[in-house]
Amino acid sequence: MRRVAGSRRGGLLVKVLIAGGAGFIGSTVASALIDAGHTPVVLDSLVTGRREFCRGRSFHLGDIADADGVDRLLTRHPDIDAVVHCAALIAVPDSVARPVDYYRANVSATLEFVDRLLAHGVHRMIFSSSAAIYRPDADLGVDEVSPLHATSPYAQTKLVVERMLADIAASSPLRVLSLRYFNPIGADPALRTGLQVATPSHALGRLMQAHQTGVPFSVNGLDWPTRDGSGLRDYVHVWDLADAHLRALDRFDDIFAVGNAPHTALNLGSGTGTTVLELVAAFNAVVDRPVLVREAPRRPGDTAGGFTRSRRAWEVLGWRAQRDLSAGITDSLAWHDRRGQVLADLAARRRQLAG
Repeated sequence: MRRVAGSRRGGLLVKVLIAGGAGFIGSTVASALIDAGHTPVVLDSLVTGRREFCRGRSFHLGDIADADGVDRLLTRHPDIDAVVHCAALIAVPDSVARPVDYYRANVSATLEFVDRLLAHGVHRMIFSSSAAIYRPDADLGVDEVSPLHATSPYAQTKLVVERMLADIAASSPLRVLSLRYFNPIGADPALRTGLQVATPSHALGRLMQAHQTGVPFSVNGLDWPTRDGSGLRDYVHVWDLADAHLRALDRFDDIFAVGNAPHTALNLGSGTGTTVLELVAAFNAVVDRPVLVREAPRRPGDTAGGFTRSRRAWEVLGWRAQRDLSAGITDSLAWHDRRGQVLADLAARRRQLAG
């Protein structure tokens, strides 16, 4: 990568475009980039992202599918070295109900985006993919060569985009590292950013909601093929994910040295499978009032889950998860307490405007 203005001991300072940089993961990656001396440039439509996460950062309001808008951004920032592509719709049950919207936002928009990147000579991409594209083995473990079997429209869009990017990279200067996330939890330890939605749909978010309201926590299915019948997930701290992106940027050109494949994928997880009931127990160990549970039906698009047993992220990036489940829960709770100080209540703001 080329050097840009400034200096950083032991490496290069780079300018990085983060598509979807006003969302949970994108904003956390941006914070990690800033801490490391890099310059993030955020592009976000704010469909799900929050403008508050972009204070003090170079922010461009727009959609990755808007060719003219992307052209203007890249013309304004001709020294962008790489792209972190986090822009996507991500809710599995919602994707079952609205598959057209998911294919349009995740697949079609990415194709238009990549076309403009190539036109402006931006050839390094880190793509936010998902472990939901795998068919886990009998023990629910997976690695990067496990069979691929996306079971929801959301997961299908991630798989289609990976294959599309691999095809484009094979016939162009584009180089793509797909990072297959498992289940992000936690927040930026400095509490600058976190989950932007007030009522997250994932298990830990629903646990916090149950704790706040005093209602039992619904476990979606107790007949999964796991040790206690509840679904199993590999929870990875979002700050660890951000660290993986930093390492990927530092090593990008080595990963794609001459002779290497132009597209490669890495799993990013803790390597530990945690069932939903085990998550409840870990949550109850750090809160003042335990949450009770009740059984509920499986949700559309749900799977038994999985965990990574791969060491490839260590071999390629020198990365492994450093923060455990307890830290992820504690940081999620800390962000929940701070969220109202960082993010305005949109419903309240709409009521004020209407009144």
